[in-house]
Amino acid sequence: MKPQNLMRNIRLEKVTLSCGATGSDLEKSQKLLEMLTARKAQINHSGPRTRIPNFNVKPDMPLGTSVTLRRKDAAEMLRKLLGAIDNRLRKKQISRNGFSFGIHEYIEIPGVEYKREIGIRGLNVTATFIRAGTRVKRKKMKAGRIPQRQYVTPQEIIDYLKEHFKTEVSAR
Repeated sequence: MKPQNLMRNIRLEKVTLSCGATGSDLEKSQKLLEMLTARKAQINHSGPRTRIPNFNVKPDMPLGTSVTLRRKDAAEMLRKLLGAIDNRLRKKQISRNGFSFGIHEYIEIPGVEYKREIGIRGLNVTATFIRAGTRVKRKKMKAGRIPQRQYVTPQEIIDYLKEHFKTEVSAR
């Protein structure tokens, strides 16, 4: 029997929670993410030259907020957030190197109660997976290229979710 190559194993790199909002809703979204994660939420701005008149988007306008969790915190939060959607994902939500899903109301998350100052608000969850050796592509000096086999395939993510999080993945 051939021993398994440890460098082929995948791991959860990060979980990013985000909410899109402007004005007073932005403050409520920021409070929501800080309440869920006990971390300071970062405010995301539009680009310095981005201008979309139909949506009233101006350059450097605050458009949303996000928090990134890594290591043990990421796995614990992902387990909790998958509970909000009954540990079920659709295949089209999974792509190369990660998956995303939305939670319509934060009160669907197990153990989270309604807060009047936040109101009813939803959020987006993005989980990113990585394989050992990806730093070659990301490093600043002498950055290299990595082959296609280095990326994490959707089927590997599905297998990982079934094994570690007991998540069902359906075709629809």
